[in-house]
Amino acid sequence: MPRRKEGTLLPLEVRVLEIAQQAHSKRTPMYGFALASALSEDGGKSLTGHGTLYKVLARLADAGLLETEWEDPDIAEAEHRPRRRLYRISSQGTTALSAAHKAPATTPHPITILRPVQQ
Repeated sequence: MPRRKEGTLLPLEVRVLEIAQQAHSKRTPMYGFALASALSEDGGKSLTGHGTLYKVLARLADAGLLETEWEDPDIAEAEHRPRRRLYRISSQGTTALSAAHKAPATTPHPITILRPVQQ
């Protein structure tokens, strides 16, 4: 299987960023299970398993397109469940999503900023 070029987004990555942007505009937290549910509502064609989703989330976070943080432990404790990792689209993610939407209808979507963030 050929490797994709550096600086491209796959259709699943674009859809994850779209959902993250919608969640951000509604000021609702986005976490893995909620994201998987949203993808399933889309028909789930792009999601083959939750392992795929979490790899995409990690890749987008490493590239600086998503910001992540752990949920407040008091909230999780009050709801009697484990803490969740929350995801939020970053300004770089918004830029990448705009670039993907402006790109010709090719797969994968070319962008110029999908590189791991240097910390």
